[in-house]
Order: sequence, then C-alpha cells, then structure tokens
Amino acid sequence: MSPDGPAISYKLLARGTPVLASAGERMGTVDRVLENEREHIFDGIVMRTDAGERFVDAPEVARITETAVLLSLSAAEAADLPDHEPGAPEFQANVRAGRVGRFFGGSWKRR
Repeated sequence: MSPDGPAISYKLLARGTPVLASAGERMGTVDRVLENEREHIFDGIVMRTDAGERFVDAPEVARITETAVLLSLSAAEAADLPDHEPGAPEFQANVRAGRVGRFFGGSWKRR
C-alpha cells in the first residue's frame, strides 16, 4: 500500500484510513484528527493500533492522501509513539449566567 494520489487537507481525513511508516509498513489506522479549532491548525492524529491508541504529532505526518497517511518515522520509531492522553478540558466565561447562576458555579461553561 502506498499513499498515491493528490494530497488532501487533514479536515478531509477519514476514520479508518491506513497509517504507514516511512518505508510503507502499515502501522495502524486513523481513529481521529486533532486540531486547534480556534486557530485552524493541524495538531496530529490518534492512530489505532493492536497495542492501543497512539498519538502522532503533526510534524511526524509527512503526507495525507485519500488512501493513506504517510509518516516521516520508521516502523521502529512509529512503534514507540506515546499513548494518546486527552488534554485538559477548556472552559470559558458564561456571560449569560445571572447572579444566582454565578452563586451555584454556573459562571463557567465547558467548551
């Protein structure tokens, strides 16, 4: 399997797309794409492997096509990728919370 075809945006990357090491070895499949939504920046992917979910940072992704994701890592380096750990939740001020809402902790809402 090879990442033939034109490159596509990370926003079009489908779940289940094969993830390949730099020499073409299949390492797993795409589980989800991570992005900084506020700034529209690709942050990486969560790859599903036989050993669990692994985090692939954006600089380690060399190419994205409709048929595959090619990593800039060798198979050995890709096997040593860290487990995916979700980040801390983000909160923003809830300006619509009134006095009573603020009293009961409703002045913040989860993003």
